[in-house]
Amino acid sequence: MKSHQLKVYNTLSRQKEDFAPIKAPFVGMYVCGPTVYGDAHLGHGRPAVTFDTVNRYLTHLGYRVRYVRNITDVGHLTGDADEGEDKIAKKAKLEQLEPMEVAQQYTDTYHRDMALLNTWKPSIEPRATGHIPEQIALVEAILKEGLAYEVNGSVYFDVLKYNNSYKYGKLSGRVLDELISGSRDLDGQGEKRNSVDFALWKNASPEHLMKWDSPWGVGFPGWHLECTAMSSKYLGTQFDIHGGGMDLMFPHHECEIAQGNACNHRDPAKYWMHNNMITINGQKMGKSLGNFITLQELFTGNHRLLEQAYSPMTIRYFMLTAHYRSTLDFSNDALKAAQKGYKKIINGLRIARALEYTPNAEVALDPEQIKQVESSITSAYRAMDDDFNTAQAIGHLFNLLKKINSMFTGQLASAALGEEVFAKVKETFITFVVDILGLIEEKSDVQDSMLELLLKLYTEAKTARDYGKVDEIRAGLKAMGFVVKDMKDKIDWAYEE
Repeated sequence: MKSHQLKVYNTLSRQKEDFAPIKAPFVGMYVCGPTVYGDAHLGHGRPAVTFDTVNRYLTHLGYRVRYVRNITDVGHLTGDADEGEDKIAKKAKLEQLEPMEVAQQYTDTYHRDMALLNTWKPSIEPRATGHIPEQIALVEAILKEGLAYEVNGSVYFDVLKYNNSYKYGKLSGRVLDELISGSRDLDGQGEKRNSVDFALWKNASPEHLMKWDSPWGVGFPGWHLECTAMSSKYLGTQFDIHGGGMDLMFPHHECEIAQGNACNHRDPAKYWMHNNMITINGQKMGKSLGNFITLQELFTGNHRLLEQAYSPMTIRYFMLTAHYRSTLDFSNDALKAAQKGYKKIINGLRIARALEYTPNAEVALDPEQIKQVESSITSAYRAMDDDFNTAQAIGHLFNLLKKINSMFTGQLASAALGEEVFAKVKETFITFVVDILGLIEEKSDVQDSMLELLLKLYTEAKTARDYGKVDEIRAGLKAMGFVVKDMKDKIDWAYEE
């Protein structure tokens, strides 16, 4: 394992902590996945890219990561709490489908979009409906501890009783008395003893589509229950990292902590990581505001707020240009800037892969150039070690890119760096771009063949001094997003920035 002192911001302690896995080199990471009742949107994309990058960097450092990301296909009600209709069942009724048809359809489209964003598949991707027995066993265990109660076939977690021994609200910073006071006069408390109690198991009405037999009658699990059941099954009762969007901190993750302590007398995760929210032109994204954008709408440009389509790698790059704990504002200007930045990086990647060291006895080592290069490499790693700061790391990669471009154009001789430092520049840039940041070229084999043919025709036209044909081919390539580069010894191409 590479010797790096990685620091992680722990939402639970509200400070950066040295990363020390429970059983190094193994790392258990659980991230809350989507509720599959609609197409994936920006709010799904950000945590997927964030924790994919965490997974990539930990793997790069030599850790063996078991990454578990769930699929919620039951129990998430329209009120995001204990009231309302199941989101998937509601969609099934609207489209006259079976709930599992809806879940499968949007699980498939979610996987499609995550693949386009070049995220690694999780090690395990459990579904809530596939773990009903484990969830029932969890409810029984909490009842046995005396921290839950049954009413009319439903089982609720007793938050006040739990709070006598533990601290409810320690993750989100919510104060229990204020939560009780703020919800005392609200309707809908119904069969709960206290308004802050949450459902572990809900009694199902006859018309409810998704339901199972249980010791308390026919019903379905509460939304918070699945993550505790599945994380403990695949990662143990305490694991290293629990991740998700900041919107899940309360009540979802707070309730997970309560359930974990109630059953196992310990917090389920050592480090809690939360990515911040996404805004659209400075406003919170929401369907009522008309600024709700799915990933496919971004990729196709098919939304009234979009001036053009933005490729999946442009979106991934844009997300990485901000620290994951910072708010990220999507706008056409910001995305166009990201598109240019991504193309600069990918052009650099092509050059770095092609660069070869050229020994030259007449060129002396340049201590200042070597110092700058080594500083950029060290700083890029230092940025990632500081709570996965991809924004700063990218800045240092651009410093390396200047050296790579200088060597490509002949302004800097590779011999001035020495073979070892040259190799380090090349390896670091490629490793960061591809393996850590997960950025790849979005060019097909067909485009490769097309470029090869057009450059051949361009070379022939230039040799024949057919400048009309030269200009025509150059203009055609530019229209497709490529520029011709006339080099001293060859003709090459690059992505238009």
